Amino acid sequence: MSRKEPVAPAETPEAEASTPRRGLFAKIRRGLFMTHTEILEKLGTAVKKGFGVDESVLEALEEALIEADVGAETAEALTEALRARTRSAERTDLEGLRELLIEEIQKLLSSGPGVVAPPAVPLEVVFLVGVNGSGKTTTTAKLAARNLAEGRSVLLAAADTFRAGAIEQLEVWGTRLDVPVVRHREGADPSAVLYDALSAAKSRKTDLLLVDTAGRLHTKKNLMEELAKMRRIAAREVPGAPHQVLLVLDATTGANGLAQARRFVESVGVTGVVLTKLDGSARGGIVLAIV
Repeated sequence: MSRKEPVAPAETPEAEASTPRRGLFAKIRRGLFMTHTEILEKLGTAVKKGFGVDESVLEALEEALIEADVGAETAEALTEALRARTRSAERTDLEGLRELLIEEIQKLLSSGPGVVAPPAVPLEVVFLVGVNGSGKTTTTAKLAARNLAEGRSVLLAAADTFRAGAIEQLEVWGTRLDVPVVRHREGADPSAVLYDALSAAKSRKTDLLLVDTAGRLHTKKNLMEELAKMRRIAAREVPGAPHQVLLVLDATTGANGLAQARRFVESVGVTGVVLTKLDGSARGGIVLAIV
């Protein structure tokens, strides 16, 4: 029986790569709009019931933040900061509370390391990890397109040898982007794919190797150990590799996404998180919980 030809997803990494950075941040703002709107609506309702910002409004804010998947610990910290600031005679109307909340969130987000520049190495190796359906393969293509637009040479490794159609999907993107893809047959050892990809990248003097790994539940110890094995192979073949391990998370998974992040950090040393599907959820607070 012949296999159906793989169909490329509707998203277009090529178009996204050509978007200026201002457009990138505009896209993030649009993605978080639903979360922002829902929190403000709940705050507005609480303020109308009382007189300005009082304890009941702050409790409503904390509840709204938790429902947006900010996480209990982060929601409590943000609410406590706002409680202290409203006590110090700062603005206590809804618009004032909104501005104070934005300031506190900005403080939280700016506490991170910021944009990470590519390492000064002949070959940068990046792993993309996460559970099934989070968007790893499409994210791999988007990263390839962005780096190509910056003038870097790219090689893709189809190390997801378990999901039906995963190899073909990555090859479709490779063809569209004119990027070579190292692949084995379906069901092959992912570590063997990685080894061949590392060898090919070194011989071709490639700037960036993107490794699309198989989806795995963070609770499956043997699959997490497989990733650890791949890390060891990369480090043996290329000093310092993998230079980045990016966890791709579906923003709609909510609190489970935070559990995934913690487990992957513990097991494979995640260096960054890619959040997908932000524009389809009012629960984008997972961004703050992860930070």
